[in-house]
Amino acid sequence: MSDSRHVPVMLQRCLDLLAPALERPGAVVVDCTLGLGGHSEALLTRFPEARLIGLDRDKEALRLSGERLAPFGDRATLVHAVYDELPDVLDRLGIVRVQGVLFDLGVSSMQLDEADRGFAYAQDAPLDMRMDQTTGISAAEVLNTYPPGELVRILRAYGEEKQAKRIVAAIVREREKEPFAHSARLVELIRDALPQAAKRTGGNPAKRTFQALRIEVNGELAVLERAVPAAVKALDVGGRIAVLSYQSLEDRLVKQVFAAGAATTAPPGLPVVPERYQPRLKLLTRGAELPTEEEIAENRRAAPARLRGVERVRADVE
Repeated sequence: MSDSRHVPVMLQRCLDLLAPALERPGAVVVDCTLGLGGHSEALLTRFPEARLIGLDRDKEALRLSGERLAPFGDRATLVHAVYDELPDVLDRLGIVRVQGVLFDLGVSSMQLDEADRGFAYAQDAPLDMRMDQTTGISAAEVLNTYPPGELVRILRAYGEEKQAKRIVAAIVREREKEPFAHSARLVELIRDALPQAAKRTGGNPAKRTFQALRIEVNGELAVLERAVPAAVKALDVGGRIAVLSYQSLEDRLVKQVFAAGAATTAPPGLPVVPERYQPRLKLLTRGAELPTEEEIAENRRAAPARLRGVERVRADVE
């Protein structure tokens, strides 16, 4: 567990950001993306009176993090759930308000490191990409069955891939000969389809297509769109949320929810702003905070990370 692949990203900064809310006796913190339990272990260690609720859609992640967090006994409650199910999970556990929420978005180290999951373009594997392998359609099914126009839309919207049309034309041509099953064939096809200039920038040319497929397979942006407002709603006054995102689409969505909560909703021109129009959130980070150069040197997976935090400063007016 201790090798660099499993170092939690921006750990110290996340703990410091959440600390004022979690130092209260009886504080409840939700780790919405439990993964291998690195952030959760640190939260339970640093805040000895806090109770942790850990969510993950990946049963293997729950099993491994369960072993890691076993020493904390009943202070840790682990739940098989997608993070937009947060309201239902809290409801079932009889928890009305929480004091802290952490999101560490994207793919966990374990999912990237297990070759048979198909997340990583650097090694050949079945094109699966489901974070919960018990449900939903695989990346292979998306590639083999989606109409060309829909594939182009996904690559553009979720992968920000400028060469989406070229890549999809090649996919459609190839899938008629033989359906896609493994990642190496797709990586090779993308390489062949791109013009030379496009191959020279931005790392592996398959990166954006793989990102787009993963987001589509797991409904990640739709889930996040529901989850962040749900987390704000569950937050106690004085409670805090920290979100780590790894690509611009996620970060933009988080930024919009936080900015909306930190703005007044009063009609312009009011001499005094009534309580119900006051901001509900206070921004804790100036824009998105980035990992330090030292951290990136220690843990290359931290490089694209963007951290945003907010504090709940006002209850909802019913």
